[in-house]
Amino acid sequence: MLGNKRGNHLRDYVADYTVFDLETTGIRPDYDVIIEISAVKVTNGRVADTFSSLINPGRRIPYGATAVNGISDEMVADEPELKLVFPKFIEFIGEDILVGHNIHSFDMKFIWKAAEELFGQTVSNDYIDTLPMARRCLPQLSHHKLVDLAAYYGISTAGAHRALKDCMMNQQCFERMAKENITDSLKLCPRCGSELRRRNGRYGEFLGCSGFPACRYTQNC
Repeated sequence: MLGNKRGNHLRDYVADYTVFDLETTGIRPDYDVIIEISAVKVTNGRVADTFSSLINPGRRIPYGATAVNGISDEMVADEPELKLVFPKFIEFIGEDILVGHNIHSFDMKFIWKAAEELFGQTVSNDYIDTLPMARRCLPQLSHHKLVDLAAYYGISTAGAHRALKDCMMNQQCFERMAKENITDSLKLCPRCGSELRRRNGRYGEFLGCSGFPACRYTQNC
């Protein structure tokens, strides 16, 4: 929704939210523009509706951007401009909490800018960034890109780097991370009563006592 104040960056899982993702002409919000915007509305942890549109940026798409997302000048030639698509996106997300991967440093900056330029207001929805969540929940992974999370959970990455596909992958990863984190937090060490946390060792994943090194209790996942 539109407002005068940007939304807050949240950390905790919610069951009702909207995942969104952008494809852009580059990585600079002050210069580059949106060429695709997609969103997936989730109710009680399940996909309820989707929104997706290519956008004609009114400029040539750099080769480097096309190489990443596969979106070419020809694909967007007959697509609507951002000023026609963005109001529909705002209507779709409503007052939902937004979820996305690396959105705090990237996507939110683009939609804040778009709202300010088009409406003189900003997007005031609170949001959850799954990148820091992944680093917190899956410290055993060496990389935490969305495709890395999807591969870890056995989720297909075919079509990655297109906005709607990334939304679908992100929604599944978000639910899996939240479920594992909630499940693990309910397991307590039988020796000292501290929380058991997921760890990665020589023989794979295990649950270890958060009271380590004072308590060295472990158990299989």
